[in-house]
Amino acid sequence: MYDLAIIGAGPAGATLARAMGRQMKVLLIDKRENLAAGSPGKCCGGLLAPDAQKMLARMGVALPREVLVGPQIFAVRAIDLAAGRERFYQRFYINIDRGKFEQWLISLVPPAVEIRLGCRLTGLKGDSGSYRLCLYRSGGRETVQARAVVGADGASSAVRRLAFPDTPGPRRYLALQEWLQAGEALPHFSAIFDPAITDFYAWTIPKGETLLLGAALAPGKDAAAKFTLLKEKLEPYGYRLKRVIRKESALILRPRPGKIFTGRESILLIGEAAGWISPSSAEGLSYAFAGALLAAKALSGGLPAAAAAYRKLAAPLFRNILLKNMKAPFIYNPLLRRLIMGSGLASMEIDLECPFRNN
Repeated sequence: MYDLAIIGAGPAGATLARAMGRQMKVLLIDKRENLAAGSPGKCCGGLLAPDAQKMLARMGVALPREVLVGPQIFAVRAIDLAAGRERFYQRFYINIDRGKFEQWLISLVPPAVEIRLGCRLTGLKGDSGSYRLCLYRSGGRETVQARAVVGADGASSAVRRLAFPDTPGPRRYLALQEWLQAGEALPHFSAIFDPAITDFYAWTIPKGETLLLGAALAPGKDAAAKFTLLKEKLEPYGYRLKRVIRKESALILRPRPGKIFTGRESILLIGEAAGWISPSSAEGLSYAFAGALLAAKALSGGLPAAAAAYRKLAAPLFRNILLKNMKAPFIYNPLLRRLIMGSGLASMEIDLECPFRNN
């Protein structure tokens, strides 16, 4: 019998396992076969925004050099394709290798935590004050018991689907991303808007010798066609999107406070499994860390009421999501966006003739 079973060993699950591994008998489960290989195929830009940096500081950890990847980014290039307008805004991100970052987070988990890889959760039922989890591995099926369960298994959470099938989740998008061979290094992260492609946004992020191009699209048969249209529309802006190295896809959420569900009794949801992700920028790492720490505090207070305590503790996160929803129209409403970008408010000038450029 385990005290706590955590499904998903990404940033949220690994952080919770680190927090609880010395207090409880913890089982950490992940569907990936080899965590040391990182997260191949995970559709993530791999940027640590200021909110995520703040959470790492609160946890008292410093990034090791091996998780960093150049270039480090100090500007966002906002492009409104429909209006034919662009602006630059100063922002401070840390550019990371997402796979190595996750590997580092797992390395912080105490040795007492049992980690089972290549396991998929296929069943979850209450059983006399505990929960019975049915797991599938390549070698067959197995069953484990746990007094509490935490779903940290992302936007398509099996825990949420199995334990709470009647709780509607946030709106879903299909995130498509390509790694492309880069020519000139572009020293900025691009946020791209065009209602003909998506009512959310697309992005480019330089990663060493490669360039990431991604878009959050409405799921459907025309998603691939809209991604191709995006590439065509970017060419006049200096993007040479030629040889594709690899492609990735994933579900991505865009929540409203009423669609976020944190769990019930001794089953808790953290990270994107609960719906914690910014509806304005799709940034999720800060919420993964914050939710994991709040869940740890709730679990430490006693299992029967853990979910209720967690929801109460998460009130600041709910307010944060509400504020991000209030901010979103100024980014995504075409008229408001044109007015703001046209005003030049808070934007900065980039000296394309700077003698140090490309040196």
